[in-house]
Parts: sequence; structure tokens; C-alpha cells
Amino acid sequence: MSRTITRSTEDSPQAVQQAVQQNGESALSHGLKQRHLSMIALGGVIGAGLFVGSGVGIAAAGPAIVLLFVGTGALVMLIMRMLGEMSAARPSTGSFSVHAEEELGIWAGATSGWMYWLMLCAGVAAEATAAGKIMHAWVPFIPDYGWVAIFMVLFCASNLTAVKNFGEFEFWFSAIKVTTIVAFLVLGVLGILGVFGSPPGTSNLTDHGGFFPTGAAGLASGLLITISGFAGLETVTIAAAESDNPSRNVARAVRTAVWRIAIFYIGSMAVVVTLVPWNNPKVATAGPYITVLDRLGIPAAGTIMQIVVLVALLSAMNANIYGSSRMAYSLVNRGQGPRFLSKVSRGVPVPAVLASCVFGFVAVILGMIWPTTVFAWLLNIAGCSVLVVWSIVCLTQLKMRRRLEREAPELLSVRMWGFPYLTWLALAGILGVFCVMAAGTDGRHQLLGTAVVVAALAGAGHLKQRRDRRAAVAAS
Repeated sequence: MSRTITRSTEDSPQAVQQAVQQNGESALSHGLKQRHLSMIALGGVIGAGLFVGSGVGIAAAGPAIVLLFVGTGALVMLIMRMLGEMSAARPSTGSFSVHAEEELGIWAGATSGWMYWLMLCAGVAAEATAAGKIMHAWVPFIPDYGWVAIFMVLFCASNLTAVKNFGEFEFWFSAIKVTTIVAFLVLGVLGILGVFGSPPGTSNLTDHGGFFPTGAAGLASGLLITISGFAGLETVTIAAAESDNPSRNVARAVRTAVWRIAIFYIGSMAVVVTLVPWNNPKVATAGPYITVLDRLGIPAAGTIMQIVVLVALLSAMNANIYGSSRMAYSLVNRGQGPRFLSKVSRGVPVPAVLASCVFGFVAVILGMIWPTTVFAWLLNIAGCSVLVVWSIVCLTQLKMRRRLEREAPELLSVRMWGFPYLTWLALAGILGVFCVMAAGTDGRHQLLGTAVVVAALAGAGHLKQRRDRRAAVAAS
């Protein structure tokens, strides 16, 4: 069991760093600034899933996609608040995995940590593959896999240097994405008001089958797509441990990010379904943003959005390599993996970075060889991983909050809203998503594969916990 980090609200950044050192994370640097964390929090969930993948959700659910994003956005804000409460009280590179181990047991820390690592590494593979296809279309004499190799080497190298370089990459990547979203929302509102032609009114919301054109089946399909679009928000709580003042910085990042994320997602979807028919084929193929910009007559809309999508993919690659390497480093430091991954050079967990990059590149190769079998299975497991992680976050926060209120209430600089009722509501919402998945054939296959992986990880963690207890008894 890892040791807890205790501090008072008056602790200096140096005292907090010393406490983190006592938790076995002394070798990592603290080069991230508040501006880095703020942009990581905002840009971490603004990826290709929003710019392109949301078009598939619109095609599945129609205008009702707005309601789905309202529901999933509310769930995400609750999860983000829980993470903020725990991370501000106990800053740690392992974030929710460390908290789960301390509150629920080794099985919970290992399951949430390694499931998250798997999800991020699979994401690296998917994003590298998509980015390679875009670049191959522009520069065809270099094959897809050549671009994938270039991107993997580039971001592996950036993550092998000082953590501030990762922070700078993500700051500017996220700045581009956020600027694009804001510009899109402004242009969209002007389009709805009729500045770029006749105003659409509510015709696209009520025609073409109405607001719920595909019924319950479409809502179920769209729900899973919207959930997956928010995966990655947890990275900011991992990165906070390498900032100059972890508790203060993560608290600020969480407070400013949750409502902005909701506005970006919900606002974007509302603009799209108001301006263009949901069943326009371009929404799912070219993407909703390109379709809207073409509708408004914005020149070179396709090229502009392709550049933004490429930036989003590269940003997600960079963040996922960072997050997966830090999670692996934290896990092995707690005895839940091969010890060589815990080695650190110049403040960077080099073996953990390399391991995450190698796994991602191997997954890319699997995608080329077995795209519809092995790679599809990996992506399905990864897509369900975020729900497993969020479930454990809810259970951890329920126990950790009560313990902190008894033992160290001064550490609760960020508090979960409506505790414990909203925590239970979030957990019920996640279980509801599992039920929706179980109702469909594809969803059941995802759940079955995920259950096998979770059982293996939880079983291994439980066995380690029993061995540790026996060793402790023998030593005493």
C-alpha cells in the first residue's frame, strides 16, 4: 500500500514537493505552470472525437445529440469535480489510481491504473493512424505508416525531454483547438441569426423525422459515442503533480475547465443541428464542422478543418503518451509492474515513456495486419475503460471524502457538489450506460472483453494485497 501525502492548506510549494517525494515520486520534475494545466484541462478532451467523431453521433441520434451531450457533459463535470477534490487534497502522479489503492485496496488501484494506461496507449495508436492518413493525402510519396513512424518518434522524443516541453506542446496545441471552437461558435451564432444568408429557424430541428428521428436505438448508439468523446479529461490531474504548486494549480484548472468544456461541446452540437439537417451525408463523412462552414460559405473550410483535426490528433497523441507513461511510472513505483519502468533520468520516467510508445506503435502494426479483429478488440476494450475508471473514481471519492472530513478537513480546498448525492447519481449514470451497452450485441461484446481484462487485473491486485499482508504479518 502506498503512503499517503499529508499537508496543510498553508504548505508552501516546496513542502508539497517534499510530501510528494515521500510518496515515492521524488525523481519527477515540477516544470508545469498554471497556464499549462489550464490549457491541458481545456484541450485534453477537445480532440478528433469532437471535430469528426461527433458527426457519427449526429447521424445516429439526430438533433437529440444535444440532449445526449447535456447528459454526458453533466456526468463529466461531476467526475471532473471528484477528481479535482481528491487531487487537490492528495496530489500524486498516479492521481485516481493512487487514491483508489489507498481507499479501496490494491485491486482498485491496479485495475483503474492499468485500464487507463491501456486506454491511452490504444488512443495513441488510433490517433497516429488517423494522422498518418491525413498526411499521406497531402504528401502521398510517404506512406501512412511512414508518417505514423515520424509522429511516434517526434512525440516520444518530446516526452523524453523535460516535462515543460510537453506542457508547451499542449499549451499551443490546445490554444489552437480552443480558438477554433470559439470562432466556430461565433460564426455559427451569426449564421443562425441570418448574417450569412436566410436564418434556418427551427426547421432542421423539427423536420427530417423530428427531434428524435431514430428513436431509442439511435439515442443508445449516440450515447456511447458522446461518452468516448470525453475520455482524456483525467490527464490534468496526473499532470498537476509535476507542476510548481500541485494543489492550487489543479484546483484552479478544474474550476475553470468544467463549464467551458460543457459550453464547447453542447454549444457546438446545438449550432450544427440548427444550421444543417442531421441526415446530411457530409455530417458523418466530412465532419459536422466542415459541413457547417461550407453552409456558411467560409472559403477553404475543408482545408482549415483538416489542419485543425490534424492538430487535435497530434495533441491527443502527445497527451496520451505523457499520461500513460506517468500512470505506468506510478503503478510500478507501487509494486504493480516491472521495476525497470520506474527508472528516471533528468526528471523524466524514460523507460515508462518508451514502453508506452512501443505499445502504441505495436498497436498500429496490429491495426494494419488485423484491423477488424485484434485492433478492433483493443479499441473496444479501451473505449469501455473510461467507464471502469469513472466507476472506481466515484467509489474512491465516496470513501476518501468521508475520511478527509474526519481526519483532515483543511485539505478539502475543492469540494464535490451535493456530496454524497451527486456522487451516487454519477455512479448510477455510469451503471445506466453499462445497461444500455448490454442491450446491444456490439455493446455486449465490449462489456465481455472488458470484464475479462478487469477480472484479470483485479485478481492480480487482490493476490498482491494478500501477499503483502502475509509478509507484514510474518515481519511482525
